[in-house]
Amino acid sequence: MIIDLRSDTVTKPTKGMLEAMWSAQVGDDVFGEDPTVNALEQKLVGMFGMEAGLFCPSGTMTNQIAIKLHTGPHKEVICHKYSHIYLYEAGGIMANAHASVKLLEGAYGKITAKDIAENLSPDDVHACETTLVSLENTMNKGGGSIYSLEEVKPIKTLCDKHHVKLHLDGARLFNALVVTGEDPKEWGAQFDTISICLSKGLGCPIGSVLLGNKTEIKRARKIRKSFGGGMRQAGYLAAAAIYALDYHVDRLAEDHARAKAIGQMLEKHPLVSEVFPVLTNIVIARLQGISPEDFLSKLSAKGIKAVKFGKDQIRFVTHLDFRDEMLEAFEDRVKEI
Repeated sequence: MIIDLRSDTVTKPTKGMLEAMWSAQVGDDVFGEDPTVNALEQKLVGMFGMEAGLFCPSGTMTNQIAIKLHTGPHKEVICHKYSHIYLYEAGGIMANAHASVKLLEGAYGKITAKDIAENLSPDDVHACETTLVSLENTMNKGGGSIYSLEEVKPIKTLCDKHHVKLHLDGARLFNALVVTGEDPKEWGAQFDTISICLSKGLGCPIGSVLLGNKTEIKRARKIRKSFGGGMRQAGYLAAAAIYALDYHVDRLAEDHARAKAIGQMLEKHPLVSEVFPVLTNIVIARLQGISPEDFLSKLSAKGIKAVKFGKDQIRFVTHLDFRDEMLEAFEDRVKEI
């Protein structure tokens, strides 16, 4: 039995999801005529209390569309130095928006209103003007750390004061909401745009939705087209997302519980010096006395897949295809390393 914990993107569609996809009503989404895509966009618009949505192939695309919407040449986006938009989107900020980026530090990948206020760049001949702040929730490189609404609201107030847009890379936002119990509409009220990824914890085979106001989403649709992201009968994919939103959100708590159990196991391992706080479905372990490559090799020999996540760190991510019997097998195998 192979235990694949490299990411929550490795899941396969469930039987119910496949049935929903098979029976989906479809049309040409570039013409705005796919009823299932339209239903998905409106479902998320209603959940978050925003005006409009745009279904895209990936979270990278929705993030990059948002950055292009809110920045441009001689403009600047502020984000944490470990942000996905900076580290894992192939230099898209520069390549797509031709914008500058200012990287901030903060515990477990999070930044504060104070951090941002101290680093806003003015509309000055010598500077790239700050026009966007981007947050990530949950924070991947922070070990699935969570922003609360109380942390976000001062950032929103600061951005409004300085006429700066606020974007959320909500790649695993539902993981955070399951933990905090906060109202998605309150989150929608804080951000100009939100990227919702459907292919991570929610278990869809593909897709993300960008939420914003009607004017911005109209512009976003043209940017999506220029990126090559216009899809035709995409309702088959949107049907998977609707199913996931109906049936896969509450069960995220199961992934969190199994991740916490993995963290507790690793804390006792002699080759592990630290485990980041486990709040959601991501476990980051700092190693001692062994390189990530060697530890991953030993895991692979035991049928366990994980990823290197820094010079002395590895990452595990739980998901809907990782079940209790696999958790038990994981513990037995890791004890042998």
